[in-house]
Amino acid sequence: MGIFNKLFGGKERSKDISSVLPQEIFQAGVLELKDIIAPSALKVTPKELNLGEKIVRSFFVISYPRFLSESWFSPIINMDKVFDVSIFVHPIETSKVLRQFQKKVAEVQSQIHSREEKGLVRDPMLDVAYQDLENLRDQLQQAQEKLFDVGLYITIYAESDLELDKVESEIKSILEAKLVYAKPALFQQEQGYKSTLPLGDDLLMVHSKMNSSPLSSLFPFTSFDLTSDKGILYGINRHNSSLVLFDRFSLENYNSIMFAKSGAGKSYATKLEILRTLMFETEVIVIDPEREYEYMAEVTGGRYFKISLNSEHHINPFDLPIPGPDESAANVLRSNIINLVGLFRLMMGGLTAEEDAIIDRAITETYALKDITADSDFRSIEPPLMSDFELVLSGLEGGESLAQRLTKYTKGTWAGFINKPTNVDINKKFVVFSLRDMEDELKPIAMYIVTHYIWNAIRKELKKRLLVIDEAWWMMKSDDTASFLMGLVKRGRKYYLGVATVTQDVGDFLKSPYGLPIITNSSIQILLKQSPTTVDNLQKIFNLTDEEKFLLLESGVGEGIFFAGLKHVAIKNIASYTEDQIITSDPSQVLAQKKAKQELEADKEISLPTGNNKIDLSI
Repeated sequence: MGIFNKLFGGKERSKDISSVLPQEIFQAGVLELKDIIAPSALKVTPKELNLGEKIVRSFFVISYPRFLSESWFSPIINMDKVFDVSIFVHPIETSKVLRQFQKKVAEVQSQIHSREEKGLVRDPMLDVAYQDLENLRDQLQQAQEKLFDVGLYITIYAESDLELDKVESEIKSILEAKLVYAKPALFQQEQGYKSTLPLGDDLLMVHSKMNSSPLSSLFPFTSFDLTSDKGILYGINRHNSSLVLFDRFSLENYNSIMFAKSGAGKSYATKLEILRTLMFETEVIVIDPEREYEYMAEVTGGRYFKISLNSEHHINPFDLPIPGPDESAANVLRSNIINLVGLFRLMMGGLTAEEDAIIDRAITETYALKDITADSDFRSIEPPLMSDFELVLSGLEGGESLAQRLTKYTKGTWAGFINKPTNVDINKKFVVFSLRDMEDELKPIAMYIVTHYIWNAIRKELKKRLLVIDEAWWMMKSDDTASFLMGLVKRGRKYYLGVATVTQDVGDFLKSPYGLPIITNSSIQILLKQSPTTVDNLQKIFNLTDEEKFLLLESGVGEGIFFAGLKHVAIKNIASYTEDQIITSDPSQVLAQKKAKQELEADKEISLPTGNNKIDLSI
């Protein structure tokens, strides 16, 4: 019947259908966009519209006060309700306005003189109106201001009449507190609704005259925004759908910290930031405990190192960084010895004060065997190995038992990782160290060694870098690794380094005495969905309101709160299709990608039999 009406208008019933071309029949049956998005039913009443399952009411602003304060419209924009706002600004030609002003000024001036002649008391309203008209006329003549016809329309949505009345009452009360008055568009609900659709049609034509200054106070994007004119897209502001754009390197320090429960999307959000950061000439280094960044490193042309006992990649903890222009060799050596003492404390499960002193002496003598001293130029000298240190340690008084405890790292099953020269090169824009295949007992040690190696490489050359430490709770298990992480966070800014700490175990992180200092030294803090057992601690640390606390409990995947300095907003991570395919960690998507890759590789070589020979066709 719909096609028949489109073809014949529902009137010419006698028209011969055979005279209608097949093309016209086809076009009449094609669905248009408006057919798809149109509601199932529509009812227009004087006070509202029934739009499918929603009830809609539109109203317009009819009166403004003499002065409009800055951001006066902000409480409306920030309401947690579903509504549409349209602001129509129609410029008025200045020459026409000035002629009208001349008449209006003369009219007001005449009324003032008339009252003076009659001996009446001065009317303050007339005096103020005269001054305002004269001031505005001067500003218009000097092109300091312009005049506009402004229409402000609001359409609200609800499930029931009661809810609709409540929302309208709330909006009106907020406006009336600012001396702004609105009225419903009685018998014009259809025109009001169409005026607030994103079509740019002003069908209500209910205008108030405003000059440039008060009009600027109506600017709609005055809500809780957290954005800057440069940086990367972190997500969408859940409050008003604006963009959260930020550059971590524009803050007082470049560090960030992210807390989220398992499955809340922390790795997804981190990989999304990395992918976008790589576009801005920033080198990114990742410590990956779960092998989540391998595909991403492959796609972006980065380097991926598997750190394990059987790995072909090795890092010598005795490597020394090249002293910078403002550093002395003595300070570099002393700093490295202190870090090595912390490493051995971690490897041996703790040291007494006496053992600590023996280890410190043994490290110094081990370097001295290779002619590495505070006074030497060690840039071209090959550093010692762990087995060299064991030999020195066993020769010191009181060092025999320590050397025995060290044997498993030099001759045992754990020797393959740290008792060989370094063969890792991180001279790439994106580098990933994967620790997934490292035994859990050794993961804190491996993370310490890797971060120490990265730190030494960072100090060699000043570059814009981001270091991402995923599952940082591994490093918080020991005071030595946690202390080293805090040192990175505090000293990174000097070397143009931002440290992104990501963790799901909030309890272990905050139990460490270094947990809170790391948080306070991170300019960007991101809280995604939390579990009920940890959200109370976070509420105290981040001074969250009860509403923000419940928001973290009820958030979906990739949703939470984004802090930057003193500001924070509710955020949702959004990725494009291409980004999603690169960074996803969803097992079903990962399997689908592997299957597609295998099929593609299988299709690259097709073998066709021709007698006893085969022809390989490369696609």
